[in-house]
Amino acid sequence: MQRGLGDMMANRFIYLDNHATTPMDPRVLKSMLPWMGSSFGNAHSRDHALGDQSARAVEAARAEVAALVGAAPDNIIFTSGATESANIAIEGFCLKMKQMGRKVRMALPPTEHLAALETCHEMARRNLAEINWIAVDSLGRVDVAQIETLCRDGINFICIMGANNEIGNIYPVDVIGKISAEYGAAVFCDGSQAIGKIPFDFDKSHVDYLAVSGHKIYGPKGIGSLVIRHTNSVCPTRFGGGHEQNVRPGTLNVPGIVGLGVACRLRQEEMGKDEARIQTMRNRMQMLLSERVSSLKVNGDSISRLAGNLHVAVGGVPNDAVIAQVRDRLAISTGSACSSGSDAPSHVLRGIGLADEWIHGALRIGIGKFNDEQDIEESADALCKAIERVRKMCVTA
Repeated sequence: MQRGLGDMMANRFIYLDNHATTPMDPRVLKSMLPWMGSSFGNAHSRDHALGDQSARAVEAARAEVAALVGAAPDNIIFTSGATESANIAIEGFCLKMKQMGRKVRMALPPTEHLAALETCHEMARRNLAEINWIAVDSLGRVDVAQIETLCRDGINFICIMGANNEIGNIYPVDVIGKISAEYGAAVFCDGSQAIGKIPFDFDKSHVDYLAVSGHKIYGPKGIGSLVIRHTNSVCPTRFGGGHEQNVRPGTLNVPGIVGLGVACRLRQEEMGKDEARIQTMRNRMQMLLSERVSSLKVNGDSISRLAGNLHVAVGGVPNDAVIAQVRDRLAISTGSACSSGSDAPSHVLRGIGLADEWIHGALRIGIGKFNDEQDIEESADALCKAIERVRKMCVTA
């Protein structure tokens, strides 16, 4: 019989996969419930009170999202999440350039999220864009000098993550935005892992498009936003109504939007305190694993990374075997949730040139605000014991 989450929690099931998704804050859930019941009006039904009520709630949430990212409410377009936001920004920009008789010359590192990578590849396949690769080093750091050279040579669109969803690197978005602005290149930033964890000021960043995801900041799934500097800088990619400034049509998900707004407000109020505590737990986890596990490698940029990220690899110990040992007690992952189930090695780890032995031993640990010190102690012990068991099995096999 399949075990439910309630059974797992009763037996100290520990959730450390916060890069994949975060548990919803109970305060967010509470804020959403009325909009799933009595306050069910369509936010675009302006002929009666129920519609007006929903419209006001949407605009209040829009202001809360804007406040977190340092933008004006008019810059916020609600979407189903960061993947849709990436698609709208990248494809919409390419279509706008086509209208102007120009082909997009885009640049991005090979370590970007698949939402950006695959959309860029599709634009190239349609002959709307050509792709130039931004080099990354063995720690996953981008070559800022190369970005300036590419801009000088005529690049007009750059994709850069706020923070990497696997190795946790925080990228110098402000620096890249400033360079791009000097040369007139547009910038799309996938902020799904960064927003709500590190400060971000859209107005000062020189970023043109920013993707935000609700379920990465203790909010609901299926809701996010595209923060867009000028809505006329993209062509619509879907049709069927004038919603969201003609950028993204469709009836608004009022409960999700309300939840996203509250999640953003809570992150603005609590981010600093939460992230400091999360970083302390991450450092403790790293120390415990390093003390007990031989051939342990920490991936990514240890100087500039998300507070809750710990991406490790164990030489000669297959990660899927370790996961099998702990999966009923501990939620960690071998990589990005969007690639889960794929036999292909992580494109991020390939991108930083990690050897196959380390790639196959890679584990991603994502610590969040609902974790505590006991979680860290118990999960570190469980992981160390699992790694040792798998290592012995590999020796005797």
